Amino acid sequence: MKGILGRKLGMTQVFTKEGRLIPVTVIEVLPNTVMQVKTVETDGYAAIQVGMVDKKEARANKSEIARAKKANTTPKRFLKEIRDYDGTYSIGDVITASVFEAGEVVDVTGTSKGKGFTGVIKRHNQSRGPETHGSRYHRRPGSMGTMLPKRVLKGKKLSGHMGDEVVTIQNLEIIEVNEEENYILVSGNVPGAKKSVVFIKSAVKTKNKRNPKDIMAYDEKTPLGEENTQEVNEIESENN
Repeated sequence: MKGILGRKLGMTQVFTKEGRLIPVTVIEVLPNTVMQVKTVETDGYAAIQVGMVDKKEARANKSEIARAKKANTTPKRFLKEIRDYDGTYSIGDVITASVFEAGEVVDVTGTSKGKGFTGVIKRHNQSRGPETHGSRYHRRPGSMGTMLPKRVLKGKKLSGHMGDEVVTIQNLEIIEVNEEENYILVSGNVPGAKKSVVFIKSAVKTKNKRNPKDIMAYDEKTPLGEENTQEVNEIESENN
């Protein structure tokens, strides 16, 4: 399995040369450093621990500082363990966005936005009661149970804390990988607020790679309409 930590920047849209619009999520993928390598002989299972975003040594404990010195780097703010990883890694190796390719199918894990304490209508999408004719039943959760067993059954959908949960969106396609600018475009939306940390890994349910999309590229060096103006001038000169 392949995986890398990133930071969600927001959503945008891209166009294919066939004219198809694809909504994508922009994920900033800074270089991930391998902080620790676990083996079956020493730890009972094989895994690597990757870290992203430097942290001041004053805010790190002794074990984090010692592990960072072994990797010849600084302590990291975000750490993630990847089991059953593909390839061979050593402590101190750097994983970049090039670990993935356009067309691959991935699962993205993040922490959803916290909504605070919400009612059953917003939290569970329940219907509300009548608003007129003397009704005092508007946004309440409904019946608490039956005559027997004379208690509220487990699993009853009630008001409570909503969001701020670890959520995984599966089978998302990678549209573009840009190693120079350290970002990956993933089709669709991923959980989490802007600038939140997400984990991109190989899809669990599918191993098939899709055909990469031919995305339209825009040249920022050429002002909009300059090429068309040159073509018009050439046509006018030929007619004259």
